[in-house]
Amino acid sequence: MNKVFLFLAKCCLLSLPFFSTRNDDYKLVWSDEFNGDQAPDSASWRYERGFVRNHEFQWYQTDNARCANGILTIEARKEHKPNPNWEEGSTDWRKKDRYIEYTSSSINTAGKRSWLYGRFEMRARIDTSMGLWPAWWTLGVNRRWPSNGEIDIMEYYRKDLLANIAIGTTVPSKAQWFSNKKPISSFADHADWAQKFHVWRMDWDEKEISLWVDGELLNKQSMGNLSNRDSTHFNPFTQPHYMLLNMAIGGDNGGDPAASPSAFPKKFEVDYVRVYQKSEP
Repeated sequence: MNKVFLFLAKCCLLSLPFFSTRNDDYKLVWSDEFNGDQAPDSASWRYERGFVRNHEFQWYQTDNARCANGILTIEARKEHKPNPNWEEGSTDWRKKDRYIEYTSSSINTAGKRSWLYGRFEMRARIDTSMGLWPAWWTLGVNRRWPSNGEIDIMEYYRKDLLANIAIGTTVPSKAQWFSNKKPISSFADHADWAQKFHVWRMDWDEKEISLWVDGELLNKQSMGNLSNRDSTHFNPFTQPHYMLLNMAIGGDNGGDPAASPSAFPKKFEVDYVRVYQKSEP
């Protein structure tokens, strides 16, 4: 399909009701429409590799993220392959298993693209099978987690759609969460919700952060309440953040993928990601 046609078709979607929330104060400053048949653009995206966080089951690798027909697909696969970091007798969860049983991809814009404030939009379709943990989220560029701040614009696991904001506390690696979740079963079209593309949005400015799906507000927090709960009182949302897109499996929150009624592979499909910022006065 012609690349120009794909881009114009996507832009026309802005005329739909829940795309019309943008106002004249905002200007598109960056987007990825994922056009072309290729890997994600290396000018914007980098990969995570291996077993990374949260005791998740998947081995992150580059092969599972691909653009085609204007869609980025992050694919979770069931694969049996040697773990190159395996150490016999190790108690480290990244090293103790001799084999990898699942693979996926996680891409992010760290060191390539970051933004302070703006409107962030993603149109995507997620698989809601048990055991899957897809997410679109941001992390601050400075300080260790969670004192760098985390925003989960879209997160899904165990039949719930989540919208979360995390800050640091006096305990290293322990976050304070401001969270909300919405069961998939509560959507009017829940029977076929996972077959459709949906639009997630974050509005983030000097006053507040609000997180939305299809024009429905899921979470709103005042910036005045988001300083780290430690001696620094640093607000991690007054610094630039970079974004991440990933499909995790199992781990601390994802559940048991063996309980899924459908076979692998599973897909997290992204039509576009766009960032708008307010024009200078």
